[in-house]
Parts: sequence; structure tokens; C-alpha cells
Amino acid sequence: MNCGVMNYSETSFAPSTTAPFLSLEAVRKTYPGVVALDGFSMEVGPGEVIGLVGENGAGKSTLMKILGGVTRPDSGTVTVDGVAHDGLTVEASIGSGIAFVHQELNLFENLDVAANIFFGREPLKAGPLRLVDRAKLRQMAAPLLKRVGANFSADAPVASLSLAQQQMVEIAKALSIKARLVILDEPTSSLPIAETEKLLDVIKGLRAEGISVIFISHRLHEVERVADRVVVLRDGMLAGTLPKSEIHHDQMVKLMIGRMLKEREKAAEAGRAPGGVALSASAVRTSAYPDHPVDLELRRGEILGLAGLVGSGRTELARVLFGIDERLGGSVALDGKALRVGSAADAVANGIFLVPEDRKLTGILLDLSIAENISLPNLPAYAKRSLVSASAELATAEKQKKNLGIKAPSVLTRTGTLSGGNQQKVVLAKWLAMNPKVMILDEPTRGIDIGAKAEIYGLMRSLADAGVAVLMISSDMEEVIGVSDRIAVMHEGQISGILDKDDFSQENVLLLAVGKKPRPAHAVGGPQ
Repeated sequence: MNCGVMNYSETSFAPSTTAPFLSLEAVRKTYPGVVALDGFSMEVGPGEVIGLVGENGAGKSTLMKILGGVTRPDSGTVTVDGVAHDGLTVEASIGSGIAFVHQELNLFENLDVAANIFFGREPLKAGPLRLVDRAKLRQMAAPLLKRVGANFSADAPVASLSLAQQQMVEIAKALSIKARLVILDEPTSSLPIAETEKLLDVIKGLRAEGISVIFISHRLHEVERVADRVVVLRDGMLAGTLPKSEIHHDQMVKLMIGRMLKEREKAAEAGRAPGGVALSASAVRTSAYPDHPVDLELRRGEILGLAGLVGSGRTELARVLFGIDERLGGSVALDGKALRVGSAADAVANGIFLVPEDRKLTGILLDLSIAENISLPNLPAYAKRSLVSASAELATAEKQKKNLGIKAPSVLTRTGTLSGGNQQKVVLAKWLAMNPKVMILDEPTRGIDIGAKAEIYGLMRSLADAGVAVLMISSDMEEVIGVSDRIAVMHEGQISGILDKDDFSQENVLLLAVGKKPRPAHAVGGPQ
């Protein structure tokens, strides 16, 4: 795969003029106390890419379940090839050529690629044992892999593939059932830049073959590049539809949340004067790149974006700074004083906090309440005679819930029931209650909708304005450029360069990410 400068194809496709093969009319679906879809209508024509956007809770998941035959609408019709239905079954959905590639991939890692593509539909050899015909299986899979531009063979173990390659296997599986519509749910949320480019090229290849695509994503710049038409959901209703000529970031945001967002512009304001160095790493060596020392300075009152390709060592550096992983060499200083961080407890005791990449796995305990998650890292502060004071715990949680705008019925709500954005706010809340000096955020808005992203950005900016040093690791180029005060870029375990605002551009970040020198601001047209 090309790991150089991002170069999405700018080919523009005119929306199909052929009659739609699939349409929904006045579809309504309710759950106890919730209207998930309210009179929603849309059409899908052959060979068009539809960007489906909306905040979490807007109704996207319910719509997908209806198209997949998992959920039946309360009213309305689903029409396929001119035949109206009051709902689809799973079998009818598959028979209509509707295929899904979910955000959480559904592959068997202990099997090879061909076995995954045709699982349950394997060709069998003649004879009493009816064994799987492995040669024919690979023969059947090969042309499907070629159609999606795969650079791996049909007999490659799925466990050996990258996330983008695994998504290609899912798309090949969809093509194997003669899909006419492929629905991609947040397909790029966990992908590095180069692999995202490859996947978007695959989407355009599907469209060129006359296969329709519904592309669901919170990354609006990707929707802007690939979609022929954008359908916007808000509160279960159709908020609007944008033709190709009107697909722009601000237009999508306005339809999604009913207003324009200014947080990115505020975050990108120039002229902020950061304070002195809060945290410094000198010749720090990690287990990922033991021979490559890292030098980095993080200032009070700034958001330092840390960019780089997946595998460049960003997360490993964060884990060392937070004391999760052993530092193999070098030194770390806090406010100019040498600091020994032998464990996460040492980091927390010194006011260094980490919001991890996988919030559900390592950031929060899903079965505990909001209040319990917030108090957990600092239980002694809530204890009287070795017993946790419920009233003190609740008071802090209520304060953080209000300050961070956590949307939940109460602080006693189980954290696992919250949206991704609100779960991330709970992760932030537990640290904010402890007065951070340094906040490290690893992929802080992954899988979060545009409205919640703006709120997270606002919280990060508030922290910086209060003098906290913020280190933000992100694979989202738009985020890195739009939110950071400076950008440090890693390549193979080392800082390959640091960009000031005048030199911010996608090209410069990517040049540094692959170990090359950035171009002067005047040569790349200034900030992007």
C-alpha cells in the first residue's frame, strides 16, 4: 500500500439517473420512550455512493437494522425492485443483494481468507466424506479479491491481515453473494491514513461496477470526497439531502445538529502564548523501538498534536510516559525536575493522566455507574475511616456531569449504556476531578459523532487555557490540523519533526510521517 502523501482520487461521479432499486417510504420505528425513526424516507439508485451522516442516536443504527431485516418497522414501506414490503427478513435482505460491513468486523481469524468469504457455502468434493474442495474455494475467492484490489492471496490467514485488508475480505464476502448494495459502517474509524485511502478507492471501484454503497462515517472530509449524495439524519427524521455540488463540511454539520460549529475555528486561533515546559522526554527509549531515542517537550497551556502512521510508536511513547510500560532508557522531567515514573500510580500521583485509545477496554468500567468510574482512581479522597462516602462521591460526579455536559439520566446510570461521546467524557471527568498537570489523550474522538467531537475539543481547549499541558495522539488528519497548537510527527519510533501553525498541512504531516522533510509554508499554500 502507498504510505506516502495522501492522494485521494478526485474523480467525480454523476449520480445515477436509473430508477432506484431500493426505497423506504415514511418508515417509523419506536422503542419504549424513544422514537428511533420518524417518517423517514430515502431512495438508493444503482451505482451511487450515499453518505449517511448523523449524530449518535440520530437513527442510523435502527435504519441499518431495518435494511438488514433484523428489525421490522412499525409502519411505512420498504420497496425492492418495485415490490413494496412492510419490512424485510434477514433472508429477504440478503436475497435482495444488501450486504453489510460492520465497524466490528465479523471474521474468523483462525481461518484463511477464502474460507471466510465462503463460510457456510463452501464447495464440496464428490464422495461420501463431502470434504471441502480447497482448490476450488481459492479459485472462487481469487477474482473477488482482485475486484477489491487486494494485495494478499486467498490462502492468507486472516489473523495476518491489517484492519484495512480484513475490511477488503468483508467486502469480497459481500460481492460473493452478488451484492447490489454494500453498507459500510464507520469503515475507516480504526484505519491509518494510507489504508483509508485504499479503502476509499475500493468504494469508488464498487461504484464503477454499478454496486451502490451507503457510507456511514463521522469523518466528514471522507464523506465529502467519496459521496455522490449525502443523506442526513437528525432525531430519527430526514434532516436533508445534499447533492454532490453541495456536499461540504459546514453544510453537513448544519443539517446534523441544526447549527454551524465554530469550535474548530476557535481551536485553530493563532497567537496563543503557551507557558514553560511542563513535561520533557530526553532520549527516551521504548520497547517498540529500543534503538530509537525520543526527544519531546510539552508546554503548559498548549495542545501538542502527535501524528504518525500506525506503528510509528506514538501509543508506546504515551504508555511509557504514563508508567504502563518500562522506560528502557533516557529521562523524563516534570516542571524541570527529574521524574521517576515506574507505574501508572506514579504518573497519577504527579498529575500525569492518560485517556487511552480503547476507552471501553482500559478507560472505564462499563458495569459501574458514572459516579463510581469518576471516583475510582482517587478513592482515598472520598473515604472517611476507610469507607467511601457515597455523598462525597455523588457530589463530585454531579459537578463533573454538569461541567462536561454528560448526557445521562443520573450519575448512577451504568456507564456501558452511554453513547461513545459520553463515555469519553466520563474518562475525562475522572481525571479532571484530580487537577491534572499533563493530559495525554490517545485517539480522543475515535467513533464519536461530530457534535460530541466539538464538545471534546472544547474541553481540551479549556484544559489548555487553564494551563494544563495537553498531548493529543490522533490519526485523524483534520483533527490534528484543526485542534493542535503545534504538531509533532513520529516516524519509526522517533520525532521526525515538529510543525508550527504556519507550516500545518496534510502534506507536511505525511512527509514527516514517512521520514521526509516538510515543505515550507509558501510551497504548500499555507495552512490547510
